[in-house]
Amino acid sequence: MSKKSLKVGLVQQAIADNDKMKNWQKSAEQIANLSSQGCELVLLQELHSTLYFCQEENTDNFDLAEPIPGPATDYFAKIAAENDIVLVTSLFEKRGSGLYHNTAVVFDKQQGMVGTYRKMHIPDDPGFYEKFYFTPGDLGFTPIDTSVGRLGVLVCWDQWYPEAARLMAMAGADMLFYPTAIGWDKTDTDEEQQRQLDAWVTIQRSHAVANSVPVIVANRTGFEPSPTQGDPGIEFWGKSFVAGPQGEILAQAERQQEQTLMVELDLQRTETIKRIWPYFRDRRIDDYDDLTKRWRD
Repeated sequence: MSKKSLKVGLVQQAIADNDKMKNWQKSAEQIANLSSQGCELVLLQELHSTLYFCQEENTDNFDLAEPIPGPATDYFAKIAAENDIVLVTSLFEKRGSGLYHNTAVVFDKQQGMVGTYRKMHIPDDPGFYEKFYFTPGDLGFTPIDTSVGRLGVLVCWDQWYPEAARLMAMAGADMLFYPTAIGWDKTDTDEEQQRQLDAWVTIQRSHAVANSVPVIVANRTGFEPSPTQGDPGIEFWGKSFVAGPQGEILAQAERQQEQTLMVELDLQRTETIKRIWPYFRDRRIDDYDDLTKRWRD
């Protein structure tokens, strides 16, 4: 990467309904606001077009999916071009009849769509029934080349896996991006909620440290009720953030409000950190074969 610095931004948004156009326009307003401040790259949160529909298993929700290319990619390609930015978005992809993915799509200024990443790790927990909807990704951990650098784009549950971050970094990713939709069960105690939030921030900061790259995380915010009677719904905890290559927090959003963040990343400092802390030089790749096993007996 030849650039010495890069202004990156993210949008933390609350979603009230499944009106895609309304939600897209809301995102577009914040993207334009960031662009007007000189932002060159913007990240949106996971599945920002609609409510988080994975709180239940309902076949009608497959109607929310879209093909690529399709209406969402057409809309956000135009937004990226109008604002002259690189834009990382997220959508519910209909790849074919009965085949769906949770997919990040990257647009590069006037070039349009330049790459996609399909979520590799798919959770299946109470309130997060994603295995019902999404087929695991098949594009691998491959960075996406853009005019502002090589982007390692991952999605939500991927953020808990150091292997995913490492493979992106090994392929030359200049920075890591995590569009996210994570929140609390309303029945969790305050202490448990804080533990979960701390773990979420810590694991992603650790990816920055272990790979000496900035990490940009956009989470949704606000309460979304569950369509299932008796279910408490999800309070998405926001707290989107940008971390530097030593895991230092450069900016962080609040919990319960819509917000944008913008940070000017010192890319030369990232290179300097890699020279001082040469983790990749000292990796014992001759003794890591067991990492490809499910468990070590």
